Amino acid sequence: MIYIFSAIILYFFSGLLLYLLQRRILFNTSGKPQNPSYYGLDKINEVQIITQDGISLLSWYFKGLDSKPILIYFHGNSFDIGERAYRIKKYIEKGFSILLISWRGFSGNKGKPNEKNLYLDGEAAIKWVLNNLKFQLNDLIIYGESLGTGVAVELGTRYKFCSIVLEAPFTSIPDIAKLRYKIFPTKFLVKDKFNNLDKIKKIKSPLLIISGKKDEIIPHNHSQILYNEAIVFKDSVFIDEAMHNNLYDFDIQKNVINFNLKIWKQT
Repeated sequence: MIYIFSAIILYFFSGLLLYLLQRRILFNTSGKPQNPSYYGLDKINEVQIITQDGISLLSWYFKGLDSKPILIYFHGNSFDIGERAYRIKKYIEKGFSILLISWRGFSGNKGKPNEKNLYLDGEAAIKWVLNNLKFQLNDLIIYGESLGTGVAVELGTRYKFCSIVLEAPFTSIPDIAKLRYKIFPTKFLVKDKFNNLDKIKKIKSPLLIISGKKDEIIPHNHSQILYNEAIVFKDSVFIDEAMHNNLYDFDIQKNVINFNLKIWKQT
């Protein structure tokens, strides 16, 4: 009997600990990156984007050719923006303008990340582009990577862009938590839901979904489910051998570029 009682106590204690620490687990924040030149990026401007609630977000902006759109990059978890330099470089080389923003709590920014706050961060990036650059909504490619897909999808329900690109997206955070913590009622305990599945039918922009079939962090079937549910013009790049963080080893930037140059100015 004592073993059963001890197991029950351990279960509730573990569940309480996960509940209290869930945002530290979900938002694995990062330190400040080096200067852009450290990563081999030239002609990059460091800008500070101010959110509606007064948080300053370190961001990198590159002005590309007038004949190309701008890609706004929402990075994934655990990274500072410097660790995404090699990715945006591939678009810079093709003449795209780039805005790489960092979330609050990441890349040395102040503030605490949560679902509501990341939506504020993403909204601030959109408004900064529209207010400071010569781009319209239909010139904007919203690129969401992993955690960033939650923000990209939310903004996609509010605006019509040139396109939305989702790299390694998830159906919802509760769905991910359910896979990792099977013995707990995660559906009722997760604070930040980022429910992409409920929203995907509401997005207004052409959609490209990219995923590795061997993704060890977010199961590939999440991408397939989202793709099937979306009702806009859409395409997918599903790579047999790719995992969560090595999709650029398979030159997915070519798919992103080709997809967007075909539809830009038609949206």
